[in-house]
Amino acid sequence: MRHLSFKTKSANESIVVREWYTVDATNQTLGRMASKIAHVLRGKNKPYYTPHFDCGDYVIVLNSGKVVLTGNKLEDKEYQTFSGHPGGQKIEMAKNLIVRRPNLMIERAVKGMLPKNRLGRAMAKKLFVYEEATHPHTAQQPKELK
Repeated sequence: MRHLSFKTKSANESIVVREWYTVDATNQTLGRMASKIAHVLRGKNKPYYTPHFDCGDYVIVLNSGKVVLTGNKLEDKEYQTFSGHPGGQKIEMAKNLIVRRPNLMIERAVKGMLPKNRLGRAMAKKLFVYEEATHPHTAQQPKELK
């Protein structure tokens, strides 16, 4: 009788192949788009996904100012920051933030869906968000992410 042995491969630097993807944010819902981006940044789209290793891909988001918020979120959603000093809390509405810094909305939405540790911070560094339809990463030959 032959004994078959199947070993689970754990991802490491020699196995992982990192790809580059582009996402056009035009008329896309913020949360749905952010969850798909977080999925790719985390590496969950790969067969050798390992939770304790960064095996995710790079993602470039274009036209960040044209992202869509559903319902009354444009009027009701608030983004809070706190400097740590007394009176240092600032609240900004989503409709003002999307005009002033649309990249920040997408970055915060995606970062909130990643792990809250040094691994999550490393994954967040592979996200590049731009307001225009052009980007400086043409040398990496990014593919369109559906």
